[in-house]
Amino acid sequence: MRAKLKTLKGPYLKKHHNMNRLSKRSKGRLDGVLPVLVEIFEEGIKTCPYDFGIPQGGGRRTEEDQAAMYAIGRTTQKHRKPVTWTLNSNHLEKGDGFGYAVDIYAYINGKASWNLKYLRPIANHLKKYAADNYDITLEWGHDLWGKDGAHFQIKYKGL
Repeated sequence: MRAKLKTLKGPYLKKHHNMNRLSKRSKGRLDGVLPVLVEIFEEGIKTCPYDFGIPQGGGRRTEEDQAAMYAIGRTTQKHRKPVTWTLNSNHLEKGDGFGYAVDIYAYINGKASWNLKYLRPIANHLKKYAADNYDITLEWGHDLWGKDGAHFQIKYKGL
């Protein structure tokens, strides 16, 4: 299906042919994420205006993974922009063993995009989907901090 989507363009296709689905690779990257959050992304994508995927490191992270990502643009790979803003992330495993955050990219014409032009309608859709179908407030990074349009989270409330 994805190969065909590369040749078909425009939001009309997405609105009227609910063909979006998470790839096997993206699903694997959600291992260890709170199951209801995984379900929101797996089901919400089906009616989303744009296709999306989960980048490497976009699900649950170890403290070592988070520290390595935090170093990018600061102490390692200084030519790059920082890819995370904190060491205390909701991607980290919480007391119940799950991560409470997911990062995405828009999948546009066969390529990953972090452009807000695509991420904003995806975010609006997923927030509404989570509220309407799960009575959950899905927080979007760009709403929270004015940056990090790829980030979504649910607040961890402890055990």
